[in-house]
Amino acid sequence: MSPPYNVDGWRLDVAADLGHSPEYNHKFWKEFRRVVKETNKDAVIIAEHYGDPWSWLQGDEWDTIMNYDAFMEPITWFLTGMQKHSDDFRPDLLGNADYFVSAMRSSRTKIMSPGKYTSMNQLSNHDHSRFLTRTNHVVGRVAQKGPEAANEGVNKAVMMEAVVMQMSWVGAPTIYYGDEAGVCGFTDPDNRRTYPWGHEDKELIQFHKDIIKIHKENDELKKGSTKFLYKDYNVISYGRFTRDSKSIVIVNNNDSEREVNVKVVDIGISSDTTLKQLIFTYDTKYTLSPDIYPIIGGKLRIFMPKYSSIILKANSFEQ
Repeated sequence: MSPPYNVDGWRLDVAADLGHSPEYNHKFWKEFRRVVKETNKDAVIIAEHYGDPWSWLQGDEWDTIMNYDAFMEPITWFLTGMQKHSDDFRPDLLGNADYFVSAMRSSRTKIMSPGKYTSMNQLSNHDHSRFLTRTNHVVGRVAQKGPEAANEGVNKAVMMEAVVMQMSWVGAPTIYYGDEAGVCGFTDPDNRRTYPWGHEDKELIQFHKDIIKIHKENDELKKGSTKFLYKDYNVISYGRFTRDSKSIVIVNNNDSEREVNVKVVDIGISSDTTLKQLIFTYDTKYTLSPDIYPIIGGKLRIFMPKYSSIILKANSFEQ
C-alpha cells in the first residue's frame, strides 16, 4: 500500500474462513484494518463473504463485501430462475417478485449504510457462470454440456434488464471483464474465457458505456435512498431518491407486454411533475430518447413491452 505501489485497497477472498477460530479471525481482521488505515485512511477493504456479514462490518474490520446475498443471488433468481453456478433451475423463483423483495430487504439489514453504498454488485465473476449464460436456463457445467451449450439460447434482453438494475441499485456496480462484450461461459473454469478481441458484441459494449454514464451523472443512483414501488409476477419497480433528485426503475421480465401502474407519490413525486426517460431497453435494443411521461393522480401508468426496462427521472418536484 505504500510507495511505490500505492494500491487503493484489498479484495479479500473468503475472508471469514481465515484462522483457526472465529475469535482469531476477528482479531486478525481488526489488526489488518488498523495497519491498512494507518498506511492510507482512504484505502478500501472489500471481503468476499457468503451469509451474514454483520459482525465484520462494525467499523473496525471490513469496509464492505462482495454482494452475493443482497444483489447477485436475488437478481439471478428473479430474472433467470437459475442458481449462480447454473447448477439448478428454480421455476418457482423465476419472476417471483415477493421472494425478490423479501430477499433484498432481509439481506440489506445485515449491512450498515456505508457498506451498502460501497458493496461490489456483480452479475458475474470468476467463480460463477456468466450471467448471460444463466439466461438460457441450461443446468450443467462445461464438463457435462460442452462449451457451446453455454452460448446457445441466451436472452440478451434479460441481460440488459440486469445491467439496468445493476447500475441503478444501491452499491458499487462491478463488471466482470467480458460481460460487456457478450462473453458466455459455465462456471469455473469456463467463465474465464479470453476476451473476444475482434468478435465483441459492440452494441452491448455501447449499451454499457451509456448506462454507466447515466449512473455517474445522476446522484440518486449513486447516493440515494431506495424504495420498492410496485411488484407483480416478473415485474418490479423501485425508486432511487435524494432531497434534490428522484428516479424510478421499472423492469418487465415477462415474454409479453404488461401494464404497470407505479405509485410514484411514495417517493415524493407529485402530480405536477413529469418524468423524463433516461434509458429504455426492449427486446435486444435500447434508446436514450428523452421521452416525457405524465403523472396522473400520483401514479405513472405505462405499458412495458416484453423483456424491457426503463429509468425515468423526475423533471421537477415539490420539496
